[in-house]
Amino acid sequence: WLKQFSQFKPDARSKCVPSVFSLKMAGKIQQYVACKKALTQFIGKQNCAPIMVRLAWHDSGNYDKRISEWPACGGATGSIRFAPEINYGANAGLAKGLKFLEPMKAEYPAVSWADLIQMGSACAIEATGGPKIPMKYGRVEAADSSACPEETSRGTGGNAGLPDAMAPFGCGAQDAPTHLRNIFYRMGFDDEGIVALSGAHTIGRAFKERSGTVEYGYGDKNASKYTKSGCPVRHDATSGDYMPGGKSWTEKWLSFDNSYFTTLAEKQANPELIRFPTDEALFQDEKFRPYFEKFAASQEDFFEAYSRAHKKLSELGAKFEDGGFTLPEE
Repeated sequence: WLKQFSQFKPDARSKCVPSVFSLKMAGKIQQYVACKKALTQFIGKQNCAPIMVRLAWHDSGNYDKRISEWPACGGATGSIRFAPEINYGANAGLAKGLKFLEPMKAEYPAVSWADLIQMGSACAIEATGGPKIPMKYGRVEAADSSACPEETSRGTGGNAGLPDAMAPFGCGAQDAPTHLRNIFYRMGFDDEGIVALSGAHTIGRAFKERSGTVEYGYGDKNASKYTKSGCPVRHDATSGDYMPGGKSWTEKWLSFDNSYFTTLAEKQANPELIRFPTDEALFQDEKFRPYFEKFAASQEDFFEAYSRAHKKLSELGAKFEDGGFTLPEE
């Protein structure tokens, strides 16, 4: 671990430099490195990448750039682990994701909850074949439920400002493009960021029991064509052991690639795959469309844009101790 510590590169804004860095901090970095390795292996074995991404997104996705006070501004604070936030409708099923992380938190107590949730998402993207996100750590975690944003505090009808898949839109928008911009502009994203982040739907599924936006639910009996047991959905072309059921946006919903865009680009919609109004908005809206076409044509361009957007999302509203830190290069 001392070798790992010698390679440690503090954030540019950190007050610490390797020559005076404390052994206490070195031990903390050691825990972060070990936690990241264990978490990546766990996600790969459990095939739980989608829920890890969703958990982190929903923790940070209530950020409001108009609010300066922390943690009232929302964002990547770890407040999602508390009620009432974890019980909001948009967060249905995410308690399972927190349960996955509890043993990691117990084994690596130096890793804050706010960091652990965001680390899980970055590991999930990488574990499914996606880009390596240049993550920064050192987030201060919310202490209690007082950090949970109220359901209507972001000017939406509920869910603390998280996006809706279809009308009626909680922000009052009359169409999907306007809704997406209302939600993501509030966080500080532009149109490219909106389209890039939407591309993460290349992994994951929707369930009747969770979002209620699809007719497919838990188990093989209620699964769609591509979510039954044994489907080769992983990026390594194997099926793995996953909970069957639900409906996905792509055929290989445990493979992070640009297939979300190439699938949506097909003129004839596949009834076995999801295509919500907020998905269609990406190729129908004239300002979204250039980015949609760019990412459909080039996975490399998508990965580059996605990596930037994911990193930004993971840092929204975060309060970093001593400016934060990055982990040693692997």
